[in-house]
Amino acid sequence: MKILLTGANGYIGKRLLPILLDQGHVVVCSVRNKERFSPKEINHPNLQVYEADLLDYKSLSKLPTDIEVSYYLIHSMLHGTDGFEELESICAKNFVKFIDKTQNKQVIYLSGIANVEKLSKHLESRKQVEDILKQSRSYYTILRAGIIVGSGSASFEIIRDLVEKLAIMTTPNWLLTKCQPIAIRNVIDFLIGVLQHDDCLNKTFDIGGPEVLTYKEMLLQYAEVRKLKRWIYCLPIMTPRLSSYWLYFITSTSYNLAVNLVNSMKIEVICRPNDLASKLQIRLMPYKESIERATGKIKQQMVISSWKDALSSGILPNEKMKYVEPPTYGCFTDDKLFQIGQNTERIVDNIWALGGDRGWYYGDWLWKLRGLLDKLFGGVGLNRGRRHPTEIVMGDSLDFWRVLLADKENGRLLLYAEMVLPGEAWLEFTVKKEKGENYISQKAIFRPKGIMGRLYWIMSYPFHLFIFRGMAKGIISYNKNESQL
Repeated sequence: MKILLTGANGYIGKRLLPILLDQGHVVVCSVRNKERFSPKEINHPNLQVYEADLLDYKSLSKLPTDIEVSYYLIHSMLHGTDGFEELESICAKNFVKFIDKTQNKQVIYLSGIANVEKLSKHLESRKQVEDILKQSRSYYTILRAGIIVGSGSASFEIIRDLVEKLAIMTTPNWLLTKCQPIAIRNVIDFLIGVLQHDDCLNKTFDIGGPEVLTYKEMLLQYAEVRKLKRWIYCLPIMTPRLSSYWLYFITSTSYNLAVNLVNSMKIEVICRPNDLASKLQIRLMPYKESIERATGKIKQQMVISSWKDALSSGILPNEKMKYVEPPTYGCFTDDKLFQIGQNTERIVDNIWALGGDRGWYYGDWLWKLRGLLDKLFGGVGLNRGRRHPTEIVMGDSLDFWRVLLADKENGRLLLYAEMVLPGEAWLEFTVKKEKGENYISQKAIFRPKGIMGRLYWIMSYPFHLFIFRGMAKGIISYNKNESQL
C-alpha cells in the first residue's frame, strides 16, 4: 500500500514511520526541510521523501497522486499563542484540496479529546481541522487523544521536569483536573490498527489509557515510579498567566507552549466509551507502566525503533536503529564541530576504536579517575572495556557507556552513560558533509535530575571544556600507522 505521511518529522510521525515501513508499505513523507530528515540516513527502498509545505498549496504538486491512505499529523500550536488556529485551517484546507485530486481512500487524523462545550483555543483548533477533513471525498478516521505519555513528548517532559526538580510544589488548581493519559505505544497501535479497517471509516474515536487521573495524581505516580518523595499543594490564587510563567520557568517548555497547555489542562479530557481497543485487540497500558517504559535508560531511547519489544528480544533491525535520537527537553549540551580533511574513513575508524585499550584520545588519566570514582559509588567503572578493539554493534558496553546506535556507514555513534550520575548522559559523534566540506560533530548531552544534577554539570563544565575539545582533536589527529612506528 502507498501511504502519505504528513508531519513525518514530528513526535508521532517519527515513531509511526518505521512501523509502516516494517509492514511493507511504501511511505511518502512530506517534510518542509529535507535536511532534517534525509532518506540517505535510512536507505529504505520503500521510503520516498518530498519537500512540501501545506501552507503553500503549489508546493504540494511535487507529491505523487497514486497514494491510497494518508496520515494527517500536522499541528501548529508551537507557532505562537495567537494565530495558530488560522495556520491549522490553511494547512487542512490545502491538504483536502490536494488529497481530493489523488487516489486516496482514507484520511487518518490524530486530534485532541474535545468533549465539553467550552474548548481551549488549542482544542477548538483541532476540532476545526476535523470538520475540514470531513469535507474530503476520502473516508476519514479521527482518533482523539489527551495526554500522551512517552519520552520526548511535551506533556510528559513537563511532568518529568516538575517532579525531578521540585520536592515541594505549590501549584495551580488545574492540577485537580481529570484526564485520561495514553501511552505512546498505544497511540501507535491505534494509528496502525484503523488503517483501512472497514469498521473505522467515517468515524471518530476517543482513545485513552485504562485510568482516569488528575494531573496531580499523574505527578505523584511518576514520583512513585522514580522512588522520589514529593508533596503537592494546590492554590486557587494562580491565574492562567501565572500558571504559564510557572511552567515556563520551572520546566524546559517554551512560553507559547506553556500558555496553550495551561489553557488545555483546565479542561477535562476524558474519553467517551467505545470498543475500539477491543475491536483492534489492543492492550491498554496502565499509566505507571507507560512511565516505566518512558524513563527506562536504554529502552527509553529505543521507543521509536522498538515499540514491538525489539530491544528486549535483543534483535533490532538496522533500518529502525537510525531513528534513535537523544532527548532535547531539559538538557544541557556541549557541542563541538571541527572541519576535517578528506580522509573521513580514518576519522570514523578512530571513533569506532574509542575506549578500551585505545582510550579516549585525551586526558586518559582523568577518564580513569572518573572510572575509579564511579566504582567507589557502586557504578560499573572502566573495567568492562569493550568487546572488540575496533568493532561496535548496538548494545555493546564500551567502558562505562552503552552503545545505542552504531551506524558506521553514515559515521554516527551514539552512547548512553551507565556511570553513577545525578541524571542521564549521552555522547554522540557524527562525521558529516556540509557545503562540500567534511566535519566531525561531537555532542555531549546531559539531562539533570534535581538540583544535584545541575550542580554536577556546572562543576564539571570546566573539565568538559578542555577534555571534550581535546578528545575531538585527538580523534582527528590520531593515526594508527604512525603510532606503531
